[in-house]
Amino acid sequence: MDIKTSKIQNAILLGLAGRLDGNTAGLVENDFQKLIDAGETQFIFDLALVDYISSAGLRAVLIAAKKTKAVQGKLAFVRLPDNVKEVFDMSGFSTILAIYATEDEAIQSF
Repeated sequence: MDIKTSKIQNAILLGLAGRLDGNTAGLVENDFQKLIDAGETQFIFDLALVDYISSAGLRAVLIAAKKTKAVQGKLAFVRLPDNVKEVFDMSGFSTILAIYATEDEAIQSF
């Protein structure tokens, strides 16, 4: 799992690449916690290069959502590949998380 962070306006963009599974979910959780600890409150997860997400990956996503809510922040997901979108749909995450086609749409929603 490769995680690249950058700033877009007032939000942190986390670009994930690779498999988001039991072996890599902890990396995402740790990096996300560091951003929360640094005082960040607005996040966009770019999943365009995620080729697989497991239940452990979904758990990491849910933890990020809960931590964002705890700091009264905003969280959005963008550019989900079809297979990842399908997992989000089947798990019901598509109905509880903000999903957008582009970073610009996510920023506008904030």
